[in-house]
Amino acid sequence: MALGCSNFRQAGGNYNETVVIRGISCSPGIAIGIITPVEPAKLHSIPDHKAIDRDAEEAVFQVAVTMAKQELRSSRERMSTHLPREVLALFDVYILMLDSGKLNSETIARIRAGQWARDALSDSIRELVRVFERIEDPYIAAKAEDIRNVGRHILSHLQREAPAAGSYPKRCILAGTELSLAEISSVPRDLLAGIICRNGSALSHIAIMARALGIPAVMGLTDLSMDDLEGCNVVVDGNQGSIYINPSPSDLVEFEQCLLEGQAMSAQLEMLSDLPAETTDGVRIPLLVNIGIGADDLSITAPKYEGVGLYRTEFFFISRKTLPTEDEQYRLYRNLLQTFLPKPVIIRTLDTGADKALPFFSINEANPFLGWRGIRFTLDHPEIFLTQLRALLRANFGLDNLQVIFPMISRVSEIDETVDLIERAYQELMAEGHTATKPQLGAMIEVPSAVYSIAALSERVDFFSIGTNDLTQYLLAVDRNNPRVQGFYDNLHPAVIHVIHDIVARAHCQKKTVGVCGEMAGDPASALLLLGMGVDSLSMNPSSLARVKWTIRSFTKQQAQVISGQALTVENETGIVDLLNNALLEAGLGVLIRGGPCVYPDLRH
Repeated sequence: MALGCSNFRQAGGNYNETVVIRGISCSPGIAIGIITPVEPAKLHSIPDHKAIDRDAEEAVFQVAVTMAKQELRSSRERMSTHLPREVLALFDVYILMLDSGKLNSETIARIRAGQWARDALSDSIRELVRVFERIEDPYIAAKAEDIRNVGRHILSHLQREAPAAGSYPKRCILAGTELSLAEISSVPRDLLAGIICRNGSALSHIAIMARALGIPAVMGLTDLSMDDLEGCNVVVDGNQGSIYINPSPSDLVEFEQCLLEGQAMSAQLEMLSDLPAETTDGVRIPLLVNIGIGADDLSITAPKYEGVGLYRTEFFFISRKTLPTEDEQYRLYRNLLQTFLPKPVIIRTLDTGADKALPFFSINEANPFLGWRGIRFTLDHPEIFLTQLRALLRANFGLDNLQVIFPMISRVSEIDETVDLIERAYQELMAEGHTATKPQLGAMIEVPSAVYSIAALSERVDFFSIGTNDLTQYLLAVDRNNPRVQGFYDNLHPAVIHVIHDIVARAHCQKKTVGVCGEMAGDPASALLLLGMGVDSLSMNPSSLARVKWTIRSFTKQQAQVISGQALTVENETGIVDLLNNALLEAGLGVLIRGGPCVYPDLRH
C-alpha cells in the first residue's frame, strides 16, 4: 500500500507510529531530517493545442532548450567545489542530451506538423522513453529516467517556470518521484542531508551524485506516495535501503546517537591515514583507489594513496560529444601516471556498453549486459582501440608505472587479439618516431568462463583483477539494481566466495597476482574474508579506505585465514554474514557492521 504523511497524522496525530518503507540502497550512511518534496514539470498532462504560429512555437522551443542548458551549466558551476570531475561530467551528459539531434528534430517536426511546442516535446519524450522501457532491464530504465529529466528541464522553461531557489530546512531530505541533477544542485550543500526517490536505481545519475557528495540516498521506494509528505520527519538509512517516516522519539534518539557516533568515528579514522594496511602480525596488503576522468583533483591527496587499482577510461569518453583524439588521451593518461609516480596505476581500457553508452555511438540491444560491451566492442572497433592503446604506450614512456587491464574477458582469443593490437600499435609508434613503453597487461575476471581459463590466460597476462560486481551478477543471474530481485544479489553467496577462492588459488598456482576492485573490496567484512583468501591487493573508492584499513590492522593474517576457511564451509549467505559480523564484533569493530550496533570504539591503540 502506498503511504503518505497524512496516513501517519490520522493514526492518532501524535507522530508515535513509525512507518518503514524499503527500497534500494543507493548511497550509504544515515540522515535525519525533514522531507522537502519536489514537484516536477508534468510531461504527461500537457493539453492538446494546435500551433497558431508554427515559427513562433519553434523559436520558443529553441529558447527553452538554450535556457535548460544554461541552467545545467550554472548547476555544474555551483557543484564544482563539492564534486570530483568524473561526477561533474554527468552535467555534461545532460547537456549533450539537450543537444540530441533526435529529440530536437522530432520535436521540431511535430511543431511544423501543427502541434504547439509543449505538446510536441511531451510526445517526443514519451516516444524516446518508450523505446527504452520496452526493454525489461533496469539499466536501460535508468536511461529513460534521464530522458524524462531532460524533458522536464525543457518543459519548465517552456512554461516560463525556471526552478525557484526555494527555502530549505536545516536537514533537508529531498524527495521526489524522480529527481534531476539541477534539482539536487539547487539545495545548498550545507542543508542537503539526504535523498529519497520513488523511482531510480543505484546506477542512476542521481545515485552517482549522492555517493560523490557523501549523502545517504534510498531509491526504488515503490510503496511511497508523494502526497502529503512535506514537513514529515524522516530517517534515511542508506546502509539498509530503508526510510523511517515519523520515527518515534525513542527511535530518533537511537538514530541520532548512531549518526553522532558515525561522525566521531570518521574523525578518528583520519588518524589511520598515514599508517599502512598491515595485519597485527606484519603482513601488508596494498589498498588502492578507484577513480575516473582525470588526476587534477587528486594531486594534493595522491601521496596518501598506494596507487590506482582501477582507472575507468569510459568516463572520459562519455563526457564528450566526439571520440577523444590520441593526443587528448595521451595528455590525460600522462598526467595521471605522473601524479602517482612511482606508484602503480592500473588503467582499464574502454568499457562501454550496457549502462555506459557513448553519447556519440548508439548501441541498441535487448540485453546489453550480455551483449556488445567491454573487450567485445573495442575488438570490433580497432580504430577506437588502437588510438587508445597508442596513447597509453606513449604515456608510459620514461615512467613505466602503467598497468593496462582489459574488461569483460570471456575467452583466451580476446587476449590474443588484444596483444596483437598492442604490438601493432607499438610498431606503428616506433616507425613514426614516437617514444613508447609497453606496460604490464592484466585481465578482469568478471565473466565466469574466464575463471576456468586462468591457466591459459596466465601465459599471456601479468596479473588479474576480480570485478566482483559483474562476477556476482553473472554467477547468480541477478541484476542488483532490479528491486524485484534485489534480495537475491549477494556477493557473500556461498557460490561467489567459492569462485573467488578458486580464482585466487588458480592465479597463485600460475604465480600471478590477483586483486579485487569491485564493491566487496570496500566493505570491511568482505575485505576481511578476501584477506584470508590471499588476495594480493584491494581497490576501492577513497571514502572506504580508512574503514578497510582499520579492519586489516585489527587481525592477524592467520586469523583472517581461519575465518575465510570457516566461511567456505557455510551453506548460506546469512551464516557467512553472521560469521564475519561476529568476527568484527569480537575485534571491537561493531561500528563497521552495516546496520550493526553503534558502539563507539577507541582507535588510538
